[in-house]
Amino acid sequence: MIRRKWPAAGVGVLLAALTAGLTFPTAAAAGEPTGQDAPQVDLVLDVSGSMRTKDIDGQSRMAAAKQAFNEVLDATPEGVELGIRTLGADYPGDDRKEGCKDTAQLYPVGPLDRTEAKTAVATLTPTGWTPIGPALLQAADDFKDGNGSKRIVLISDGEDTCAPLDPCEVAREIAARGIGLTIDTLGLVPNAKLSRQLSCIAEATGGTYTSVEHQDELTDRVNELVDRAAEPVVTPVATEGAASCAKAPTLKSGLYTDREEFGQQRWYRVDVLAGQELRASVSVAADRAVNPDHGVLLRAVTVHDREIVRGEATGNGRTDVLSTGLRYPAPERDDDDSDKPAAETVCLAVTNSFSPGSGVKTTPGLPLELTIDVVEGPGESSDVASFGLGRGWWLLGALVLTGFLAGLVWGWLSRWRLAVWRTH
Repeated sequence: MIRRKWPAAGVGVLLAALTAGLTFPTAAAAGEPTGQDAPQVDLVLDVSGSMRTKDIDGQSRMAAAKQAFNEVLDATPEGVELGIRTLGADYPGDDRKEGCKDTAQLYPVGPLDRTEAKTAVATLTPTGWTPIGPALLQAADDFKDGNGSKRIVLISDGEDTCAPLDPCEVAREIAARGIGLTIDTLGLVPNAKLSRQLSCIAEATGGTYTSVEHQDELTDRVNELVDRAAEPVVTPVATEGAASCAKAPTLKSGLYTDREEFGQQRWYRVDVLAGQELRASVSVAADRAVNPDHGVLLRAVTVHDREIVRGEATGNGRTDVLSTGLRYPAPERDDDDSDKPAAETVCLAVTNSFSPGSGVKTTPGLPLELTIDVVEGPGESSDVASFGLGRGWWLLGALVLTGFLAGLVWGWLSRWRLAVWRTH
C-alpha cells in the first residue's frame, strides 16, 4: 500500500513544481520611480440624516456606502494615497450655523492602512446636515503639495443645505486655484435638482457626475475613479466635429472633447498608415434629464462612404454615460500599391439617439469624449494573437511540456514498479 501511494504522491509534487516553475513569469518590480508624485484621492461622504433611508437594495444608503467603501479600500492600487472626509456626521441639532460647520477629516490623505480606514468608516452613523460647499472647501486643503494627480470623489444623497455658499461656486473657486484638482460626484437619489447641482460641481473642475441606485454600481464607479487617479494625467483637447466627413477636422492620437446635440451626427477624420491599427472610443454623457432608451453609435467609414466597422451601445436610462469603441487594422501595402497614398483617411461618425426630457434645453449639446489611438498593427509580435491564443500561448506551451515530462516520469515509475513486483 505504501509503495503504491508513493509514486502518485511523488508525481503530484513533481507536477506542482514543474507547473510553478514553468507557468509563472517573474513579476515586475513594484514601486519603481516614475518621476511623478503619488496620486491622491479624497473620498467625501455624505453622512447626513437622510442616509438612513432604506432604498438601496433593501438596505440603508449608509449601509450601502459602507459596504462600497470596504470593497474600494480593498481594491485601492498600491501607491495611491487615499483619504476620507465626512459631511453631516457629527452635529445632530437644529442650529443651521453649526450644522454647516459639520465636516471632518475621518482619515487623512496618505499611505493607506486598510484596517484603520475600514474601522473609521464602520463608526459612521447618519446624523445631521448636508454642508457640501464647506466640505469641498476643506477637502481641497486635505491634499499634500506635489505634482501627482489630485481627485475628490463626492458621494451624496441630497442637495447642499448651506446656501448661500453655492457648491458650484466653490467648485469654480477650486478650479481657479490652478492646483489640478478634479471633483467627481455620485448621486444616490435620481433627483433632478440633485443631479443639476452635482453635475455643476463636476463640470467646474473637468470631473464626471454619475447617478447610482445600487450598491454594486456605487462600488464599481468609485473603484473606477480611484483607478483613474493612478493613471497618467491626460488633458483633453477641445475640438469641433463637422456635419460631413469632407469638412471634418483631422485628429491624431489623443483625447478630445466636443458637444453633440440630441440626435446629431458628428464627423472626424484620422489618417492611418498601411500596417497601422486605429483604435477609437467615444463616450456621450447625459448631463441633463433625458428620456429612457437611448444609444450611441461609432462608425469607421471610408472617404467613399463605405462602412468599415462599427461599435454601438444602448441604455435604458439607468446610467448617465454611454461608451463604445472600435478597432480597424489598415492592411499592409503590396508592391503593386506603390502608386497609392501611404496613409488611408478613415472617417469617424458619432451618432446619438438621446432625446431630451420635457422642458429640457437642447443646447449646448451633450458632452462628448473621443479617444483616438493609432498604433502599429497586429503584425507586431507583442500584439498579435499567436495561433489564436493571444498572450496565453506560453501558458499552453508550458502545460504541454509539463504533461509530456509528467508522462515520461509516470511511465518510468510504472515500469519500475512492475519490475519490483516481478522480482518479489
